[in-house]
Amino acid sequence: MLVHQMIKDAKRLTTAEEVFRKLKSDIITLRLAPGAKISEVEIAKACDVSRQPVREAFMRLGELNLLHIQPQKATRVRKISHQELRNTRFIRAAVEVEVVRHACQNATEQTLVPLRDNLMQQSIAVRESDPIMLRELDYQFHNLICVAANRLPAFETIAENKTHTDRVCTLELADVSGMAEVLEGHTSIFDAITARDEDVAVKMTRHHLKHLDVTLANASQNYPDFFED
Repeated sequence: MLVHQMIKDAKRLTTAEEVFRKLKSDIITLRLAPGAKISEVEIAKACDVSRQPVREAFMRLGELNLLHIQPQKATRVRKISHQELRNTRFIRAAVEVEVVRHACQNATEQTLVPLRDNLMQQSIAVRESDPIMLRELDYQFHNLICVAANRLPAFETIAENKTHTDRVCTLELADVSGMAEVLEGHTSIFDAITARDEDVAVKMTRHHLKHLDVTLANASQNYPDFFED
């Protein structure tokens, strides 16, 4: 009986994780727009699951400030907060600056090869105007820098804070010029790491993250309903 319950719980947790990842992806890529209503019943039906794993996924997304959950009221996708973006960018900058410093010190040819390959794939994504592919490669790129720096645990903090900035970056990647700027920023960081130039690596990392300010300003003007402050 106990074993049966453990198997049942494991399946439920797996289902909840799948629903969570799908909804998180839909929010980040703006398939679920900021401010949109979202229903446990409708999501459960669309995913062909019970409401329990959907409820668990909702709770996790609420903890990440991606959903606004109020009892007896409609659950909505949280709008993008300017203040939250400023906070998350500050944390990202603090962490990533130290990560690139360590990457300059600790990177080996073995850890630089995956980064070089990643940039080649990014070039293909830009050439083919594939923002989804570029977004996934961007995530991998920052992860691989943590690997090269021998500071992989830092990526957990980076990834958590990227969740909010990625919604704005989705708007940036909607055009080819925005995609090209992302690739250019990544290439500059990689070149500095390869050259073991900590000062330039830090400068390029700060510039890369600061570019979000321009993206945010444009997004606020073009999509005012997506923002809450």
